[in-house]
Amino acid sequence: MQIEQNISLKPYNTFGIEVFADFFISVSNIDELKQVLALKAYPNKLILGGGSNMLLTKNFEGLVIHINMKGIEIVSEDDDFVTIKASAGENWHEFVLWCINNDFGGIENLSLIPGNVGTAPIQNIGAYGVELKDTFVSCEAIALETQILKTFTKVDCHFDYRNSIFKQEAKGKYIIASVTFLLSKKSHKLHVNYGAITSQLETMQVSQPTIQDISKAVIAIRESKLPNPKEIGNSGSFFKNPVISKSNFNTLLQNFSDIPSYPVSKNEVKVPAGWLIEKAGFKGKQFGDYGVHKNQALVLVNYGNAKGSDILNLSKLIQKTVKRLFDISIEAEVNIL
Repeated sequence: MQIEQNISLKPYNTFGIEVFADFFISVSNIDELKQVLALKAYPNKLILGGGSNMLLTKNFEGLVIHINMKGIEIVSEDDDFVTIKASAGENWHEFVLWCINNDFGGIENLSLIPGNVGTAPIQNIGAYGVELKDTFVSCEAIALETQILKTFTKVDCHFDYRNSIFKQEAKGKYIIASVTFLLSKKSHKLHVNYGAITSQLETMQVSQPTIQDISKAVIAIRESKLPNPKEIGNSGSFFKNPVISKSNFNTLLQNFSDIPSYPVSKNEVKVPAGWLIEKAGFKGKQFGDYGVHKNQALVLVNYGNAKGSDILNLSKLIQKTVKRLFDISIEAEVNIL
């Protein structure tokens, strides 16, 4: 365990933004993490996982702690279900594939989401009709101040749309060390009616899909829409899909008859932020080394050597324009540092 100095964080964030950390250390187990957190010489600390849900806008004057804890463990199982514990440093998509290869169902719709297991509960990641909370049992998290390991149940986490306790009252107070899931072993509950999954399965000539088929369909859809961060810097969806009242939506329908929506409750609907951004004229727009992706308006991209401030300013322009045109506020899904 060694603390390094003046380390570039470009390899550690999927936007590929070149900023530097005064000090940097990678930890591979809970004991190491506790030791590093207890260091009084570095009062300013930043926790870094897969770097997929953040936009770095400046150098970090302090200690960056890279969570590199690995391991997947079957905790218990019966004929129908299996409980699995995954360490925070496991790559999320690789974990999903591991489950699918073992025919464990429940998270196949979450294939190819960037990031690590440890950051997944923070924003309750979701895609194609499935959210992390649907299979979540609990997570272990270390308190930054006391280094005490605490277990958070599903109820404790206060999960909501792209939200959890870790983005609210517990923000910046805990580091997730592991996450435990309850997955099916047979009679898998399939989710195929959201987005383009059904049509993609038809293209694949699959009439009775398995969880493996759904994963392949989701991967194909995402690859057709979203750029690979290894090729073009991005953090996936930059904005949340806004939830608005049905009365506001009906007002919008008078001027925008093609506006799509998804029901949330009796009085609320979710409107795709990508549709709003595309209608505002930003889809495919490039501003030098940065811009909005040509296939998915939700994705802001770094084409080369963009600064984090460039991406941030573009996001603010998009928010301002969407608010002016539709009177809808869209929130950033990524953490801006």
